[in-house]
Amino acid sequence: MAGTVFVSGGSGYIAGFLIRQLVAGGWMVHTSIRDLAKESAVRASLAVDDSKLKFFAADLMSDAGWTEAMAGCSHVAHVASPLPSNAPKTDDELIVPARDGALRALKAAKAAGVKRFVMTSSMAAIAYGHGRSKSVFTEADWTDPNSPDAYAYVKSKTIAERTARDWVAAEGGEMEFVTVNPALVLGPLQSGDFSTSLEAIKKLLEGSLPGLPNFGFGVVDVRDVADMHVRCLEQPDMANERFICSGPFLMMAEVAAILREGLGPQGRKVPTRKLPDWLMRLVGRFDPVVRQVLGELGNVRDTDISHARTKLGWNPRPPEESILDTARDMIRLGIVKV
Repeated sequence: MAGTVFVSGGSGYIAGFLIRQLVAGGWMVHTSIRDLAKESAVRASLAVDDSKLKFFAADLMSDAGWTEAMAGCSHVAHVASPLPSNAPKTDDELIVPARDGALRALKAAKAAGVKRFVMTSSMAAIAYGHGRSKSVFTEADWTDPNSPDAYAYVKSKTIAERTARDWVAAEGGEMEFVTVNPALVLGPLQSGDFSTSLEAIKKLLEGSLPGLPNFGFGVVDVRDVADMHVRCLEQPDMANERFICSGPFLMMAEVAAILREGLGPQGRKVPTRKLPDWLMRLVGRFDPVVRQVLGELGNVRDTDISHARTKLGWNPRPPEESILDTARDMIRLGIVKV
């Protein structure tokens, strides 16, 4: 399939891999970055045919630029969303740009006559606020943003997706809307400007954690996330679809074991000792980042990805490959010293 597609947040981790796959598949790509002064650097990182990629200035918090960026596009992949490296001072620091940015993109897409709109949501919009009684999640599940374990990022992704779906139902007309809901995105790096989602691997490699907290996360490779977006853009009958994009759920101790076994001497700083929950709760009194994840201690969130397998023909690669590719590129690029 070929056509013109708009990808928001072109300097981002997922968007970069998505743009490469789209250009390789014959698409003409329009993409947005906040500052066009960075275009040359982003182009160099993407390393695709320059004639197949156009840049536009657009920001989640501004109306300017969205209409121009989507002119002539039949499809949209709205990937851009705030992902903080530190705990925000207020929930609205994340909620407002995520929600309002999605609405800006949707309104511009409808005005441009876009046929299909694929939005990058998150497992954060699915798997929180259910207590400990539920351990396997499907696309039918929704996070309760008012739950005590719904911290700012979780709220932002849930509210943004809900708001987008409500808008499409009321105002979207014939435009098809579908979401991709990834777990923690890992995989190879293209530059030293890496995503916040890779921070856990970085901390394990550099030995900056005193031990291994009793929590985990679903893992998915950035190449597989991009591939799911492409499938959602190209395959038929996607109206109102939702797809979990995740491999297995791994505890921190399991991730650490993969790193130590796969890296040999380069994994010597990876901790082996497990941190007791009481110590994490004590640290959480003083550290806002730790405080955010205290509700995760001992919690397992497995996923049923049969819908993506059946409808899209999508299958994730083994998590060991993603984890070790992340680690090796961090070492290669000098992000961590081992």
